[in-house]
Amino acid sequence: MSNPQQLRYSKEHEWLSAAEDGASTVGITEHAANALGDVVFVQLPEVGESVSAGETCGELESTKSVSDLYSPVSGEVTEVNEDVVNDPSLVNSAPFEGGWLFKVRVTDEPGDLLSADEYTAFAGA
Repeated sequence: MSNPQQLRYSKEHEWLSAAEDGASTVGITEHAANALGDVVFVQLPEVGESVSAGETCGELESTKSVSDLYSPVSGEVTEVNEDVVNDPSLVNSAPFEGGWLFKVRVTDEPGDLLSADEYTAFAGA
């Protein structure tokens, strides 16, 4: 399992891209997707909704369990990935590409986001 170097990671297993056009992309890591098993339902925050770093903003349901989705940063949701809503298996098959979850205009970023190497060590992956 390889965690892309250009991303930053939360200890709740979400990843965050650098901002493009004012918004950063959020998804869950391959480690989290594998731990969840086959994702069958995704509930994402609404466009325009404010999310807070470390707070629940949605959920992922798999054949094994239901898991909360946490926002790695605070900000306003600017877009949700409708492809994932319609085909939740994208979270498993392409967690760092087509399986992204939402985009957020970041207003506050916690100082505890991890680099790819730090996350790999943290996750034991």
